Amino acid sequence: MTTFAPTPAELRVNDFAIKLANVNGTGSASANSLLMQAIFRMGVPVSGKNLFPSNIQGLPTWYEIRVNAKGHTARALDYDLMVAMNAQTYAQDVAEVRPDGYVLYDSSWPLDDELLRDDVRFLGVPLARLCLENFTAPRERILMKNVAYAGAIVALIDVDVDVVAALLDETFSRNEKLRASNQRALRLGYDYARENFDVPLNFRVAAMNANEDAILIDGNTAVALGALYAGATVAAWYPITPATAVMDNFTQLCAKYRRRRIEPSTPDGEPTFEHDYLIIQAEDEIASIGMVLGANWSGARAFTSTSGPGISLMNELLGLAYYTEIPAVIVDVQRVGPSTGMPTRTQQGDLITCAFASHGDTKHVLVLPANPRECFEFTVAAFDLAERFQTPVFVLSDLDIGMNDWVVPKLTWDDDFVPDRGRVLHDEDLAEIREFFRYSDEDEEFVTPRTLPGSVEKGAYFIRGSGHDRFGRYTENPPDYQEVIDRLKRKHAAAAAHVPPAIVEHRVGATLGVITMGSCDLAVREAIEQLSDLGVEADYLRVRGFPFGEDVVSFLASHEHCVVVEQNRDAQLRSLLILEGLGHPERLSSVLVYGGFPLSARHVFSSILNEMEY
Repeated sequence: MTTFAPTPAELRVNDFAIKLANVNGTGSASANSLLMQAIFRMGVPVSGKNLFPSNIQGLPTWYEIRVNAKGHTARALDYDLMVAMNAQTYAQDVAEVRPDGYVLYDSSWPLDDELLRDDVRFLGVPLARLCLENFTAPRERILMKNVAYAGAIVALIDVDVDVVAALLDETFSRNEKLRASNQRALRLGYDYARENFDVPLNFRVAAMNANEDAILIDGNTAVALGALYAGATVAAWYPITPATAVMDNFTQLCAKYRRRRIEPSTPDGEPTFEHDYLIIQAEDEIASIGMVLGANWSGARAFTSTSGPGISLMNELLGLAYYTEIPAVIVDVQRVGPSTGMPTRTQQGDLITCAFASHGDTKHVLVLPANPRECFEFTVAAFDLAERFQTPVFVLSDLDIGMNDWVVPKLTWDDDFVPDRGRVLHDEDLAEIREFFRYSDEDEEFVTPRTLPGSVEKGAYFIRGSGHDRFGRYTENPPDYQEVIDRLKRKHAAAAAHVPPAIVEHRVGATLGVITMGSCDLAVREAIEQLSDLGVEADYLRVRGFPFGEDVVSFLASHEHCVVVEQNRDAQLRSLLILEGLGHPERLSSVLVYGGFPLSARHVFSSILNEMEY
């Protein structure tokens, strides 16, 4: 029996990180997620990061679980427990364990002496042998090995085993055979750990109530919910990682909620329903954005979901939408580029592309959620912005937000919500005016009225992507052309008052400003607290929309120096701030992390200290 009995002083509660190293395609994802969900149900702040390759199977994959009672759940870089299930990465995985940490491995085979570390404790569990003795089917033995190591971890860190068992019952409620197999595998690992090790280890989980008003949800699901609640009825898309699940979820939601009862009923009196939506998988991204523009021009609320390569293909039609003033919502779940890049890694590399998508002078409205809750809220806002300002609006999520489960406050909804459909003239409105011109009669936000197909003759107009004047007539006359695009520039600037406002937080004594966007939020907040512990105070600004509002302007104006934290190589947020005339280059420095894995507080903390020459 191997025993490691921590002294009470060493015991850490709800403050640790676990990394699980597996082989892609072996079914480990479900077991790893099971652990994270169980900790969430115990009311403890937790995160799970799935770091997986773009092939189907065979390459290394990792899952990282971070537990922190204070809610610091950005990615960790040191691990208290490494679950080493992949011989290809043993050396790398063991090297990442913090001193006095643990490695759990399958002791069915001996561990190479070269992998051992004197400052790390190795916990051997004969997982393959246990599954060989207790299961018969070859595939079942592979899959149940994952649940068995999950059971061992449950014992080692004191997760409530009844919570885990309940989750398995829920998952396999319709398949008694699978339910029984998973429960048996859970107990195999759990019982072995309790019988052979002193548990818990020197860190453990203890129940809290931090998640009482929280849910676990991924960003792609939240975006789909936002589109549903916003009233979207048309979607066109082309499959692409990591955005495909947006439309998969939207399709499932529409099948359940976007249908209406029709008459007559069936002969046996059962109600009859018909779909009240249209979702099209197009032949490519160019076709998908064309369909979305056609639907929006016709008066529907329509959107597409894609990632960086899709945005590249959509550029010409995005320029058409900007110039002809057609609403559209484009959800960009960003991944690593350029070209194919790394499809299953995260980045914030599409900011400049989306802000200025298309050739010529274009500027688009962007919303920048930091978590799935904001994905839900900002998607709803994007549809209102698109129709209010008659322009494309981008929702810039990323793979980390879109494909990982996050703990966020419960989503809320105002049942009195009324969509902002913008300046649309109906037949009764047209009857009260002498003549209608599509690009005339701008309001205080430089938006002109539009009509929808099917209006009375007075509302008809010719739409063109070539040069046109404010009456919609073809022109190549410079003053007439400039009048139109100058109004579009002013209209874009007016949207600054309506995009989600920036998050601004001040600290007493702070002179330094830290600026970021999107999924960097948690890591940056944690780093600011770490800096404060050293006596270095920093104010915080998280940009949540473009064009930038007065809150961003005043923050930059009030700080002699700001550090801009973002996940791309070319400092795109910093560049955009400078391009908009809001910051001087010498007053803005960068922290850039763009290797494809989610941001850690350590990256931010160490870079800012180096910047300040501490």
